[in-house]
Amino acid sequence: MTRKAVEIRIEDLHLSFGTTEVLRGVNMTIEPGEFYAFLGPSGSGKSTLLRAIAGFGPTPRGRILIGGRDIAKLPPWKRNVGMVFQSYALWPHMSVRANVAFGLEERKVARKDIGTRVESALELVGLLHLADRMPSQLSGGQQQRVALARTVVVEPDVLLLDEPLSNLDASLRIQMRRELLSLQRKLGLTTIFVTHDQEEANTTADRMAVLDGGVIQQMGTPQELYDTPANLFVAKFLGTANIIDGTLQRGDGGNTFKIASGEVLHLGAGSPDGSSLVLRPQNIEIVTDQNHPDLITGKVKHREFLGSQTRYLVEAAGSELIIDQKHVGGVDWYEPGMEVKMSVNTRNAVLL
Repeated sequence: MTRKAVEIRIEDLHLSFGTTEVLRGVNMTIEPGEFYAFLGPSGSGKSTLLRAIAGFGPTPRGRILIGGRDIAKLPPWKRNVGMVFQSYALWPHMSVRANVAFGLEERKVARKDIGTRVESALELVGLLHLADRMPSQLSGGQQQRVALARTVVVEPDVLLLDEPLSNLDASLRIQMRRELLSLQRKLGLTTIFVTHDQEEANTTADRMAVLDGGVIQQMGTPQELYDTPANLFVAKFLGTANIIDGTLQRGDGGNTFKIASGEVLHLGAGSPDGSSLVLRPQNIEIVTDQNHPDLITGKVKHREFLGSQTRYLVEAAGSELIIDQKHVGGVDWYEPGMEVKMSVNTRNAVLL
């Protein structure tokens, strides 16, 4: 069932619904065998981009190359891509076996081969023992596996997943995203996964593209985008980000960043120009030792105990900062209303 993995290349893609342009100049290359995520909020263009690759919706301007072949103007049935929809789209009156066989029958595959391929696909997703059940007799996770089996049985060049986990409860989503990744690795298929859930993208994707307003804001590995966001949108969208506004001051002894309260933070000599300092919650620590080079003062507004850590909301530096402090048994909490000193790890800060 495994096919040779192919490259997907998108060149200067534009797509409009009437007079509204929803994709604007998209360019990207997805490597053979990659598990790639399109990530963004509702209306960002991520599902529209996936559907443009599948051939659903208006014909775009630009090129979509799969394995070197431009498929941008081909109908969906000539692209040899497999798509799993958010709703699974199973035939309710057909058994699991018949649902999986449907695509092969439409392609006029020899009947003697259909049974073998269907059993192989169902075994791959662990549902061979439920082949004769109806979709209504299955759980949400099992229905999703049927949708996957129905897609991979036709041996597509590319696997497209349009928010396939959004209908599942939280615990099942965690299990199913692991199974999705395991299945993709077994098949070796180039796969694109659309989601608005940062955790899903971070835990499955080799690389990802963050979209907003029909434009790719940044591409890279989950770690690259989290640690070095290209702009404030990416910084805020990928996890929790503290944004401190101020003024960069360059000097022979190194650069400093003066914040609204007048406190000064020390930055590396190679700092880029910028007026906003981005800090993750774990890059700020409430301290009792005053011998730190980069201290700011604030007042605790709120506290949440999260088990392994305590999350504080602190009013400081002209903003409200979120701080994740490692929980240690027997250590007193900082209470709302308390004035605290915070040490800022500027080595992991990003200036934008």
